[in-house]
Amino acid sequence: MSSAPPDTTQPDGASALPPGQFDEPIRSQDLLGGRACVLIEHEGMIYALRTTRAGKLILTK
Repeated sequence: MSSAPPDTTQPDGASALPPGQFDEPIRSQDLLGGRACVLIEHEGMIYALRTTRAGKLILTK
């Protein structure tokens, strides 16, 4: 007798994200509004979302 691992795949169309809440991506340009850095308050903490010279995004506490 062989014991195969349980099937952990999701059925077709299933998503790890709740439906309807994350359908449209937000463009970084819309978040930053031409600035190099924006401050974001999340659960009482302040985070900085910055762009690098190479065009990457960095989120720091």
